Amino acid sequence: MGNVHVGALWRYPVKSMAGEPLTRAEITSSGVAGDRVVQVYRPNGRVATARTCPRLLGHRGTLDASGEPLVDGRPWSDPAVLDDVRRAVEPGASLARDEALDRFDILPLLVVTDGAVAAFGRDVRRLRPNIVIAGVEGLAERGWAGGELRIGNVRIGIQGLRRRCVMTTFDPDTLQQDPAVIRDIVKRFGGHFALDCFVIHGGEIAVGQAVELTMPDHVSTALSHTAAPGISKSEPASPAKGA
Repeated sequence: MGNVHVGALWRYPVKSMAGEPLTRAEITSSGVAGDRVVQVYRPNGRVATARTCPRLLGHRGTLDASGEPLVDGRPWSDPAVLDDVRRAVEPGASLARDEALDRFDILPLLVVTDGAVAAFGRDVRRLRPNIVIAGVEGLAERGWAGGELRIGNVRIGIQGLRRRCVMTTFDPDTLQQDPAVIRDIVKRFGGHFALDCFVIHGGEIAVGQAVELTMPDHVSTALSHTAAPGISKSEPASPAKGA
């Protein structure tokens, strides 16, 4: 694939909040270490997401030097953070730390290439990827289902394309909604964009590191990977066509 490398890394310590760019990341069986380890819950016990509470995107989750999640620079357990969350969601909402695999809506990693982002034509943050791969032309990634990405000793399996939802319609900075974004994804990309991925072998990766794509002769093994979680606690995702 030529000079293909890791172009960017992202982590989202608090589910549905803005994330943080990284220069290095530890990849574990549950994706980027520290990703989505804190969630916002409605009083009924369901996880609240920016699909129905877009104001969550106006807050930023990060990790401090000890690995503790912060929200807008404050400890996630700070009462002031809870006040902000309740204003964004509803009275009685709460935050909790839960690192079980079912904290992910689909799979633990979302990967996108710079060629696809260029075709998308908008801020990559709307897609909320974990890994952006640079040096890939056009929409080549759309033919990678069943393949494997190798970054040093790290091996990442590619299940397929991600069905996109209403979260892509919110501007990452202003939170202004543009429904034309999801209509465009449906029209030009069949409602699916970027790659749902799972971890075969973990380790550390870094921006600038070379990426190798391998495609097996028979893709059934990678495509039949079903050990990763589905939506079990989050509020249901809205179908792209109805967003």
